[in-house]
Amino acid sequence: MKKFHIIPKIVYILLLIFGSAVSQNVYAIGERIISLGGGSSWTSVETRIGVTEAGRVRPNPVLTLSSASAAMASGYVAAYGAWGNLYPLVETALDMSVSFDENSPALFRDITGNYRISETSFAGVSGQSLARAGTGAVIFGNGPVVVQPNNRSALFAPGNRIRDFTIEFWLYPLSMENGEVILTWNAYASRASSQNAAASTQRINCYASRNRLTWSFNNFFASVDGLTYKNIEFSGNAPIIPRTWSHHLVRFDAATGIIEYIVDGVSQAIVYATATNRENSEVFTPVIGFNGMFLFGEKFSGLMDEFKIHSVFAGRDVIQKYPSAGGRMETMAIDLGDNSSSVQKIDVTGGRFGGSGSGSGTGGTGAGSVQNEYRENGRFKFSDDSEIVFFIRANNNPWLLNTSQWINFTPGEAVTGLTGRYVQIAADFYPSSDGESSPYIDVVNIVYIPGEPPLPPRNLTAAAMDGAVTLSWRHSLTDNTKGYLVYYSSVRGELFGTGASLGPSPIDVGITNNIVINGLSNGTLYYFAVAAYDNRTGETSYHAGEFSSLVTARPLSGLGR
Repeated sequence: MKKFHIIPKIVYILLLIFGSAVSQNVYAIGERIISLGGGSSWTSVETRIGVTEAGRVRPNPVLTLSSASAAMASGYVAAYGAWGNLYPLVETALDMSVSFDENSPALFRDITGNYRISETSFAGVSGQSLARAGTGAVIFGNGPVVVQPNNRSALFAPGNRIRDFTIEFWLYPLSMENGEVILTWNAYASRASSQNAAASTQRINCYASRNRLTWSFNNFFASVDGLTYKNIEFSGNAPIIPRTWSHHLVRFDAATGIIEYIVDGVSQAIVYATATNRENSEVFTPVIGFNGMFLFGEKFSGLMDEFKIHSVFAGRDVIQKYPSAGGRMETMAIDLGDNSSSVQKIDVTGGRFGGSGSGSGTGGTGAGSVQNEYRENGRFKFSDDSEIVFFIRANNNPWLLNTSQWINFTPGEAVTGLTGRYVQIAADFYPSSDGESSPYIDVVNIVYIPGEPPLPPRNLTAAAMDGAVTLSWRHSLTDNTKGYLVYYSSVRGELFGTGASLGPSPIDVGITNNIVINGLSNGTLYYFAVAAYDNRTGETSYHAGEFSSLVTARPLSGLGR
């Protein structure tokens, strides 16, 4: 007998251990659940502002902030001179933009159309979890991606004399070994003089040296008369941390000749493309050579993301991964199936991922980052100030949802006084204070009790007349009854008859409790029932309850009217 006492003790211990988790998934009798996300997908989310789906965070895709929106929304600013006044700039200054978001290197493209990508066979593409922005990044290790001017509008089209320009990209080196070549531009420059014209190689080279990036420009900056070229080289003064994203930007201002190299928003080097290597002397400006091409990742192991060229002297005002303004998602109208359904609570699972790397700078995700912090219900506010705020609204008519007020709710806590057939859920996503981590939603469970239709009317009676029947009943006990449907037929077991003056069965008689049904055949036995409804959802669609008791009557000639 003792063994029978052991089992309850084991169950009790298990409840103590797992009770809190289990209780969140046990629902009361009569409650129903509609799930969004998880294995049910996110197709019900119709509005996504700065929000996207991310894989490899949980077993199924999650909703999170879009890093691509930060790349666009953070914007960049243009300046006259290194210390000039900055002002907002629009994306029309883009000369090249390669996001590497396509799921195959063969599909990589410049969204401006100014450049064509002619070689990608040596490259790979990462998923969203490794990308700095958007849904992918290019992986190097075996050879370059080749990019060439596609039309005369390209800044690097042959023969162009360039004024201002900015080159920027994100970089994730695996080891940052000396001699690794991240970027080159190769072309043939025509050097003219009074005696002859000799072809010479034009080259921009960005390579690794002592854990820093060095930039060299050979036969690129030319004097006003085009007879002399000035070679320029500079390096960053802060080391680039392997396995960490860092942002690199080189910009040139033709008014002053200044060239500035900025890493993670911090100025690393300033030089001048002038005759004296200082301000206030002749400025040498780029003259683009012929048969030129860019080689990305020629001798480099790692990732690159969001390569851009601008036709202005520009600088990112924000380089964080996620936009400070956050993002928002809204579902479509979710049908609970019955009018006046009562929402009990919204259960949510999710968390946050991302985080600043262990190295210096604001760059990105390294080995010390928060990869995934999971949470079930409660307030979705994390220690790094990332947060999700949830809202819900309801209505019996899906087209009137926008007239209902949004109500803030905390996942897992009871929702009171919210009824309707259709509900809509919204969530505002906010990144961490440094913009490097994002909250996410894994699964949303809408817990509700279906709306009960009105009770049937009571004491239905039928009185036969000449070609008609008078029906009377006592009103339904349900307070929100909006009207009654009268069903009739001359066939037993079937209440959808025709022939009455008021039309075919059922007849909507409104909120009355008596009605005369004319147009019936004398001598024919008719069957009648009445149902109450609380809402009309269409021309012939009602949220109606059960039938009343069945009554019969036989109209006869000579009976009183």
